[in-house]
This record gives sequence, structure tokens and C-alpha cells, in this order.
Amino acid sequence: MTRTRTILASILAALTFASCGSNEYAHLYKDLPFEMPQVQRPSIPVRAVDIRDFGGVGDGVTLNSEAFAKAIETLTEVGGGRLVVPAGVWLTGPITLKDNIDLHIRPDAVLLFSTDRDLYPIVETVFEGLDTKRCISPINAVGAKNIAITGGGTIDGNGDSWRQVKKSKISPSQWKALLKSGGFTNEKGDLWYPDSSSYRGAVVSDAFNVPQGLETEEEWNSVKTYLRPVMISFKECENVLLEDCLFQNSPCWNIHPLMCRNVIIDNVTVRNPWYSQNGDGLDVDSCENVLVINSSFDVGDDAICIKSGKDEDGRRRARPCRNLIVDNCIVFHGHGGFVVGSEMSGGVENIKVSNCRFLGTDVGLRFKSCRGRGGVVKNIYIEDIVMMNIPTEPLLFDLHYGGKSAVEAAAEGASPFDVAFKEADETTPQFRDIYIKDVVCCGAARAMYFNGIPEKNIENIVVEDCEIVSENGADLRYSTGVVLKDVRIMQSAGAGFSVANCNDVVIDGCEDASGKEMPEVFQYKSNDVVIK
Repeated sequence: MTRTRTILASILAALTFASCGSNEYAHLYKDLPFEMPQVQRPSIPVRAVDIRDFGGVGDGVTLNSEAFAKAIETLTEVGGGRLVVPAGVWLTGPITLKDNIDLHIRPDAVLLFSTDRDLYPIVETVFEGLDTKRCISPINAVGAKNIAITGGGTIDGNGDSWRQVKKSKISPSQWKALLKSGGFTNEKGDLWYPDSSSYRGAVVSDAFNVPQGLETEEEWNSVKTYLRPVMISFKECENVLLEDCLFQNSPCWNIHPLMCRNVIIDNVTVRNPWYSQNGDGLDVDSCENVLVINSSFDVGDDAICIKSGKDEDGRRRARPCRNLIVDNCIVFHGHGGFVVGSEMSGGVENIKVSNCRFLGTDVGLRFKSCRGRGGVVKNIYIEDIVMMNIPTEPLLFDLHYGGKSAVEAAAEGASPFDVAFKEADETTPQFRDIYIKDVVCCGAARAMYFNGIPEKNIENIVVEDCEIVSENGADLRYSTGVVLKDVRIMQSAGAGFSVANCNDVVIDGCEDASGKEMPEVFQYKSNDVVIK
């Protein structure tokens, strides 16, 4: 009997969702250039229940909101466990995860969220870095510990019923079909809204999709469709795992961990239509100790994006995003492959990005902010990145971000070299201490673009051992302490390197398409530019 109990205990230990022993992710911390606690899987009990035991029906028609709520409540009463969603299409309203719950969606199961607006109450939240209100997220949790979404199934946010659509982003036949489906267009007739509520919201919102001047509950409800939710919203949660599943078709951002600690995102697929407005893949916002690994993204906006609040709200919150490892990820489409900002007012630090591929993203490595943000982005380490077919730059630092994609900004034409000086204060953003090496990019409009500001230059950026094939060379502006070492740029036109309003720039062992011993370097109002 004793031996039987021992064997049973061993089996249960093997089945336990988290291991208290060796860390399977330990290899990611080898030679890490900053200190970071090793993240463990959440500890969730081995007991499991089936959604069908609570009246769930996976026919794609029956609403299962009550069944999910009952199942989670039952598991919570006994200390947590796994909620199994078997084969089928499971239509439901929002699901709120609680402590010690693993939402386990089997590979042949689809969790489909209802389009019924009445199921999505308006709640206080953070969006675009600001304290505001949105509709509650399809999957949400606040202050929960040890939560997970696993199993290899599909989570579909039914986002097309929420989103506005730009005419320029779809084919004429798609636009015609969209107009036939109902909805509204703006005065120019180039932007479609699913209903009048969405249109009213756009009228009263700023350039970053946050409504202004609404006070009463009635006023907020009048723009409800415009308050489209992010699909996965975890706020102030601890020990979070997303593994193996497909997350697609979100109303707004897809996955948004906010002010969370100890987050693992492993082997997930994140998809949104390329035309989806604000269709970000993953927005890691003011979080600590995060792994994003072995995952793929194909989305309508930034793919893997790091944030920490915007302007005064972000500075007051003062929650930096730090201690993050991104490894072995691939991005097929997005405004940026790996992105920091533009909401970075709380600061971003201690990040390593490695072994990633960006295949057709608007920008590869995208750092964006603007005056008014404040915040410091520092201690970023990037290596072993392969890119191809990048319509703008594989590497972009932009402190003049105005809410447009890099492609839209590039279409407006070249900006002047000189920028008016403003006194630096707490609202002045900073990019510094960023190290990039072993990057290969085949096909880009411009090799790199550092677009800084005179009062606080982009500072101490080291780029080495890179090879870029592009139409135009590298363009550095208002930058100090930049080192380009063993960078080979094969540009189609112009100088390989342009340096304007910069200080202390070293171009060491670099080559360009000129084939000369020293690369061609255009200089404008710059000091101490060393070419060797």
C-alpha cells in the first residue's frame, strides 16, 4: 500500500501544472546581460472539470457564458484547477479568470466570443497608456495569481463586428461588400464604421482612439462599439502562462498583460487581419519578468510591443516595463516586428531580443516616442535578427512619432535636418544604452533611421556586425555616442551613411555600395565623426 501511494504521489507530481524543481527555461538566462529572476510556470492544481458538466454546448449557437462562470466558480471553491474545453465551437460572452485556473482549450476546440454588445459592460481600464474606459475584454482577470490559457485550441474575438475599416486597406470588392453589410462611413467616404455608436466615438476621440469629454454613463454607452476591447486583458496578475493556443481576430489589441509579474508566453500563434485598426499582437505593458518565446505573429499593427503608460498618466503610475526576454519568434506582418513605445512614459529597461525573423513587417526594430511622453528606454540588447522585405527601415528610432505607421509617415516625404530646440524637462523622452548586433536584412527602403531631438539626443547606441541591402543608406540625426562597427550597407542610391546634427559618432570597419576602402559619409552640422 505504501509503495502504491508513493507511485500515485509521483504521478500526481508529474501531472502538476507547475514544477517546483528545475526550470525548463533556464537556458534563456545564460549570459543574460542584466539580472532577472527566473520565471516559473504557474502552480495550478491537477484537478480538472469539463465545460459540458456545467451545461456547456459546443454547437457554435448556444451561449455558454453561464456554463463558464459556473465552472470557474466551482473550481475556485476547491482551490482551482483545469477547465477543459473539448472539441466544438463554444460561443460565449466574456470569461473572467480567477486564482489557480487553467483555461484548457483542446486543439480541436474554438472559443468564439459573441457579438452581442449587451454582454460587454463598460469598465475602467488602461488603454493607449491612459486611464480610461473600454468594454470588458472577452478574457479578463484583475489581480489574479496562477492563471493560464493552454491546450492548443483557438480563441476568436469576432473582431470584425467591432472594428472600423480603412478603404485603402482592402480591395474594391471587399469595400463594396462591407458597404452592403450596413454601417456608416465618414464624410470622405474612406473609413467604414460598423454602427452609429462606433462613428460617434470616433468623432469625440483624440488621435490615439481615446474618447474625450464624456462624463455620464449615458454618454459612454452612446459610443459603446467604439470602446472595442482588447481580447485578452490581464491586469495586475502574477504567474501567468499562455501556451500553444491560437489567438485571433481581436476587436482591438490581441493580448495585453498590464502591470503583471512573471508572465510566460510560449508557442502561441497570434493573428489579426492585416487591415485591422489597432490590431496589435502582443502589448506587454508595465510588466516585470516576462518570457515571449517560440511564437508567431501576423497582425494589423505592431506585433511584439513594449509599453509603460503615456504622458502624465504613465509618469504618475511610474511602472516601468522591465526584465523581458524575447526569443525564437517570427513576425509575418505588422507595423513593427519588435517595438518599444510610443507609450513608454513609465520607462522600459532590461530587455533581450534574440533569434527572431521579421518577414515583411513595415519596420523591423521600431523604437518610437515623442515630446510630452517623458520616460527612459535603456539597457536593450538585440542580436541574431533576420529580416526581409521591409518597406521602411530594419532599425528605427523616432522621437517624432505622430500616431501614423512608418509607411504612412514615409509617404509624407523627407523631413528637414534641423529641428527647433525645446528645454528638456520631465516630459522629454530618452532612448539610450541600446546594443544591436548580428542583424541581416535583405530589402529595405532605408538601412536605418535615427530621428532624435536636439534637447535630448538618442544616446549610446551600438550597432555591430550587420548586413543590410536597401535603397538608401543609414540616416542618423540628433544622436550622440553612436558606434557603427562592421556594418555593411549595400544601398542603391546616395551615401551609405548620413550624419546630421550628431556628436561623437564612430563608423568603424563599415562598408557601403561604393566599394571604396572607406564608406561614403555625408555630414551636416556634426562634431567628432570618426571614420576608420
